[in-house]
Amino acid sequence: MAEKEHQSPYPMAPAANGYTRSDAEAGAAAHDAREQRKKKRTKCLLYIVLFAIFQAGVIAIFAVTIMKVRTPRFRVRSATFENINSGTPASPAFSARMNAELGVKNANFGRYKYRNTTVVFFYRGTPVGQAILQNSRVNWRATKKIDVAVDLNLGNAAANSQLGSDLSAGIVPITSQARMTGRVELVFVMKKNKATEMNCNMEIVTATQQLRNIVCK
Repeated sequence: MAEKEHQSPYPMAPAANGYTRSDAEAGAAAHDAREQRKKKRTKCLLYIVLFAIFQAGVIAIFAVTIMKVRTPRFRVRSATFENINSGTPASPAFSARMNAELGVKNANFGRYKYRNTTVVFFYRGTPVGQAILQNSRVNWRATKKIDVAVDLNLGNAAANSQLGSDLSAGIVPITSQARMTGRVELVFVMKKNKATEMNCNMEIVTATQQLRNIVCK
């Protein structure tokens, strides 16, 4: 009877130059691959969300700063005087040629085109002179200076009992009022009508023939 082949109770070890992956190692490798893909997807979503927030911020800043329509400012900046006539204490009167510099400040990111505008000057509520501005335009974020000559004549205001007192004090208060209408053109795309009001108080110093204390609302 042939002798039975002797079998070892232990499994054979793999060859010294071979490599065999267990099921646990394969599962771990697959899990790592899934985690890597998940991290990549999360990172991509994060970038998309951050880019969307950045775009929204840019649009909001653009809307608040560039696309916002602001009201231009219209005011008296300064003036000099010629041919001042103050009358006499017995017959108070006042007349003068006022060379005034007006200003239209446009803070918009677009040109402001304004129409013909009439500026009226008053002495204690009585009109004493006016200037007519021809239609023109103001460049974006700029101030346009306008020189006008106004003949002031307070002869029509001589009935005002305060004229003699004002002349004695050497201070003649006047005001200027106007309404300027026009249109703002933003970045050559959007156009919007915009009006601005002038309402300035000032004082003429008869002794020095100067204008002072200009306050515009």
